[in-house]
Amino acid sequence: MDTEYAYTKKRMHFGKRCNFSDFDKTEIEIKSNPTLMSNYVRMDPVTHATQCSKVYAVHEVNTTTATYKDNKMFHYEGGWPKDINMKDLEQTVRYRRKIEKDELYIHTMLQLLPSMEHCILQNNACNIYEEYFADVEVTPLIQRAFSRTVNVYRDPLTLKRQITHLSWSPDQGNRFAASYCNVDFKKTSSNNYTSYIWEVENPNNPYMALKPFCPILTLEYNPKDSNTLISGLMTGQVACWDIRRGSEAVDISLVEFSHRDPCDKTLWINSKTGTEFFSASKDGQIKWWDTRKMQVPTETLIIDLQKPENQNVDKATGISALQFEPSIGTRFMCGLENGIVISGNRKGKTPAEKIATRFKAQYGPVISLERNPTFVKNFLTVGDWTSRIWSEDCRESCIAWTPGHRDFLTGGAWSATRYSVYYLIKIDGTLDVWDFIIQQDSPVLSIKLLDRETRREKVIEAKNREQRLKMKTLKMHGESDFTDVSSKPDEREDSKESSDGLMNALIMQCEQEYENIINAELTRQVEINTVELNNNVMQNNVIMN
Repeated sequence: MDTEYAYTKKRMHFGKRCNFSDFDKTEIEIKSNPTLMSNYVRMDPVTHATQCSKVYAVHEVNTTTATYKDNKMFHYEGGWPKDINMKDLEQTVRYRRKIEKDELYIHTMLQLLPSMEHCILQNNACNIYEEYFADVEVTPLIQRAFSRTVNVYRDPLTLKRQITHLSWSPDQGNRFAASYCNVDFKKTSSNNYTSYIWEVENPNNPYMALKPFCPILTLEYNPKDSNTLISGLMTGQVACWDIRRGSEAVDISLVEFSHRDPCDKTLWINSKTGTEFFSASKDGQIKWWDTRKMQVPTETLIIDLQKPENQNVDKATGISALQFEPSIGTRFMCGLENGIVISGNRKGKTPAEKIATRFKAQYGPVISLERNPTFVKNFLTVGDWTSRIWSEDCRESCIAWTPGHRDFLTGGAWSATRYSVYYLIKIDGTLDVWDFIIQQDSPVLSIKLLDRETRREKVIEAKNREQRLKMKTLKMHGESDFTDVSSKPDEREDSKESSDGLMNALIMQCEQEYENIINAELTRQVEINTVELNNNVMQNNVIMN
């Protein structure tokens, strides 16, 4: 049997492939010779640039000149029918209510809501707490509240009088009317009952003086006409003013048809003519008037809680606060001296129906009563030592209230711009600012308005004391002219030096108090900045760890 043995070897081990051809070609191996390096100059490094893209020549191009054109655009609120005056609040509210009662209203809203909801969800998709700029100091979400005095409007009369009411003009609030009246009129013998209209930008001199025959308790601008005002007088009468016709009242109601007590509450109501208003007083009567016929009221309502049908003035409960919301129409509210708030309807057929809704709001007289400008069903009451927020949908109790204050509250009002903010004033001259979104147990800002006036009174008292001392010294010198003439110049110099020293000491004391207040504020700011810096450092350390 034949024996075979096969040898296998990979092609890669055979070496270079042999190509046979008829060309004269010889391949030899030349090894490197290090000695030949001395004949060459070594260049290290050697750079060679390559460009794969196309090469273009350099050239310049001048663009077309842009032409600008100024155009004006006037924006008007649209969507209203031609027979609807969009500037009349009553007509627009009625039209909205009519549209909301339409059968297609809900169907139309269901078609419009998905697209709006999609945009809202897109906005909510971003992380509002993400720190895009880590090196920037973080601003607190709730800024520290502060206030500053812009202008001070002083009564031109030297007699000390109270400001019983303020009313802002409807033309963007450029002016305001202030009624001055000394409520305790038995202690004064002055016959000057002037009230003033002030311009906001001119605190030095009043814009106009209103001269009534008796003190004015309240002044109210017409919301549709900045030249017309109404007022309640100490005699119980109401008066109408037109600043275009002078400083005297153009019309006054008759005494026999007016209030029995001083009229301290007047408000305009929403009417087509813009001439109707109503008034209230401690006699328990609400009277509706028309400025075109001021002698007699158009309607009278007596607040008799026991027997409303009898309309007995002798048993009426005094009205201490009055409120009217133009968007609600015939509805009105009044606060009584026994702490009850009445939500009334002028269209009620009987007096009992007009004052059917009642709230037991305060333990004492309701001093202030005002609806929230946005949520009109919620209203604020101020009385005794507390303020309370109520809702017409919840009559059993209030929905929010403030803790009891040490000092008696004298008034309150909602903010016109921030709907969670309202203001309270106290008898000690303090203005408290409350914001229920930030905190509910204490005000966010408390301003002592009487500090400035206290310092001013001290300066005036020092000047009067100095004047009395000078007069006394001059009198003594006059009596001693015939006894010792040579001592008169020295005594004058001594009295002048003593008075000047007293005045200088008082000025130095005021300056020192002012400097102490500034230093305390600066120290507090440094402490706040230090605490915020430490918090930021701690947060950065936590993030790094």
